[in-house]
Amino acid sequence: MKRGLSKPRLERLRSLLDAGVERGDMPGFVALVHRHGDTHVVVGGTLAASGKEKMRRDTIFRISSLTKPVLAAAAMSMVEEGSLRLDDPVDELLPELADRRVLKCLSSPLEETVPAARSITLRDLLTFRLGIGAVMDFSSRHPIQEAMEEAGVAPGPFMPTVTPDQYMARLGKLPLIHQPGERWLYHTGSDVLGILLARAADRSLAEVLQERLFQPLAMRDTGFHVPADKLKRFAGAYGYDSAASKLVCVDDSKEGRWSQPPVFEAGSSGLVSTADDYLAFCRMMLAKGRHGRKCLLARPTVELMTTDQLLPSQKEGAELFFGDSKSWGLGLAVTVRRTDLWETPGRFGWDGGLGTSAYTDPQEGLIGILLTQRMMDSPQPSRAYTDFWTSAYQAIDD
Repeated sequence: MKRGLSKPRLERLRSLLDAGVERGDMPGFVALVHRHGDTHVVVGGTLAASGKEKMRRDTIFRISSLTKPVLAAAAMSMVEEGSLRLDDPVDELLPELADRRVLKCLSSPLEETVPAARSITLRDLLTFRLGIGAVMDFSSRHPIQEAMEEAGVAPGPFMPTVTPDQYMARLGKLPLIHQPGERWLYHTGSDVLGILLARAADRSLAEVLQERLFQPLAMRDTGFHVPADKLKRFAGAYGYDSAASKLVCVDDSKEGRWSQPPVFEAGSSGLVSTADDYLAFCRMMLAKGRHGRKCLLARPTVELMTTDQLLPSQKEGAELFFGDSKSWGLGLAVTVRRTDLWETPGRFGWDGGLGTSAYTDPQEGLIGILLTQRMMDSPQPSRAYTDFWTSAYQAIDD
């Protein structure tokens, strides 16, 4: 008989996360660990840094880049039905990306380019090898970085403020940084992918995700904004101001960016959700695409998504994201080497820049979800993340 989680050992999780709240690292949290049907939830702190409203299990958070795996699953459902194909060029649906030019090198002026060797494909979007995205070279300010910021298409924690068509028009005027398929560059592929799915379905991205995932999985609190009647459950978002040595609000819960339907439904980082909603998605992925009697994705599809898709050369420059243990599948990270207590080969998921983390471990049958309101200071895991994942794995009861 399979055993689940040690309740006495899970109390360490509560004490460590509570200590983070007491230190002022974060206003509050919802932490969930699930294994073999045993679900343990720990809640602490408050919805707002200066508020008295206690955190609840059904608190709604900005899940940021935890949006990316959800979007990838929707894309692969369209591949299964034949409305999209992994290796077809995206030019027909995204003509703004046809006939691309590529910078001669990262530091080149925008006009110093060569022709793209081939078209961008759906596979490129899912693997972040489309040729443009976040540049993690901080040695100098490169012209392409400045151009992306000026155009309003630079990767960031919040959704773009232009329409999807405007976003594509602006992105299409910029050269690629690398040849399609050559290098992994973070983030932008998911925003472009969201636009591709909406155009392919001739519907909004919200409608695509609702039909393919949220409705069948009963993810009732997940979407691109928080309706007025749910705002009382919506947590604020905070970043650390080093000059003031304190947390400051970067997005308000009642009048912030997510209080109204957005102009741009960002497939990279736009969703809000709850711990239980996201657990439903993770359980479907752990079950190789099944949810009860429903088959939302085929087993081979989930296995493809959660298999390393990158060559070592394609990960050059992404060490800050992957370290020595991770690589990338289709829309999510996969662990390829054990370097920590929680880094089991085959584990998959991702982290969100506004303070979230969710991974599924098929080998251990374990799902962990941590939702906080504290913006990450870097791609390196925060103390709350490492405390949570250490506590989750040391509680495994075999």
